[in-house]
Amino acid sequence: MPPIWAAFFSMKKTDYIIEKLEQMYPQADTELKFNSEYELLVAVILSAQCTDKRVNQVTEQLFKEYNTPEKMITLSQSELENKIFSCGFYKNKAKNILETSKILVEKYNGKVPDNLKELQSLAGVGRKTANVVAAVAFNIPAIAVDTHVFRVANRIGLTNAKNELNTELQLQKVIPKEKWLRVHHLIIWHGRRCCDARKPKCDICLIKEYCKYFARLPKIK
Repeated sequence: MPPIWAAFFSMKKTDYIIEKLEQMYPQADTELKFNSEYELLVAVILSAQCTDKRVNQVTEQLFKEYNTPEKMITLSQSELENKIFSCGFYKNKAKNILETSKILVEKYNGKVPDNLKELQSLAGVGRKTANVVAAVAFNIPAIAVDTHVFRVANRIGLTNAKNELNTELQLQKVIPKEKWLRVHHLIIWHGRRCCDARKPKCDICLIKEYCKYFARLPKIK
C-alpha cells in the first residue's frame, strides 16, 4: 500500500474507532471529583495505582477542610498520611502533596501553574499527571497515557509502542489535536468498562475488528 493511501486508511480507521467509542461512551469525562485546579492536582496525585472511586471517597472528606495549598500545609505528614492511607502508597503521596503545596504557596501565590513544564517541576507530578491537569483544568491539548490508554491504544492498533511515552507521541500523530482530551477520556472509559487487561468483554466491543487481542482468540466455526 503506497504511503499516501496508508495514511488515508489510518485516518479513516482512527475516525471509525473514535466514532464507535463515542457511541459506547457519550458521557465519558473525568471521574475524579474536584472544584478547583488545586483539588484536581491533589486528586490526580492520589489516583496513582488507585481507583478514582476510592480517591473520591478520600477527597470528599479531605477537601472539606484542606482544599487549598495554604490549608494543606497546616497538616503534618503523619496527619495527611492518616487521611489518605486507603489510596495506597500514602507515605510518598502525602510527602509529595505537602511539598507541592508548599511550592505553590511560595512560588505561585497558591495557584496551580497552567503549563506542562512548570507542572512537571512539582513534587509527585510526572508527565501523565501534568497532562491530565493541563488538559482538564486548563483546556490545554494533551493526551495522558495511563495503564488503560497504553493497553487499549496498542490493542486496537492506534499505536504500536513499548512504553507510555511512545504511545502518547504516536497518538498525537493519528488523532487531531482538538480531539486529544476527548479521545483520552474515551479510551480510559473503554479500558475500565470493556477492554479489561485479563478478561476483556469482546462480545460488547464495537471496535473488536481492529483489536489484536480479539484477533488471537479462537473463533467458533
